[in-house]
Amino acid sequence: MIHNQDLVLFSGYAKLPTGITASEMYKVIGIVVVVDMNTGIIVDADCTLATQLARKHVSKALVGYNLNNGAEPIQPIIDHIYQGSAKKAVSTAIRIIADKYRNYKMGEPYGNLD
Repeated sequence: MIHNQDLVLFSGYAKLPTGITASEMYKVIGIVVVVDMNTGIIVDADCTLATQLARKHVSKALVGYNLNNGAEPIQPIIDHIYQGSAKKAVSTAIRIIADKYRNYKMGEPYGNLD
């Protein structure tokens, strides 16, 4: 059983390209994940893409991913399943989350990575 203290929220933000709906609404994309610190597995995810379908699709791809593997193994998956204009920003936000997770596990302050 997962206890609340075992669940940690991490966020990553990246600048969106101009001229797309999401950038008109937010300027940056935010991806937020909840991680089971016992396993490194993302148990919940959300993001600020403009449409509900895009948010759900990216979030579903992240849930179940093990952050102990770093950001590199999930990048080809994101490249494959997400063909939107915010692809680079999504990848950047995921890398920031993976860096924050790694630093948190190592007991290091991460400062303002996003």
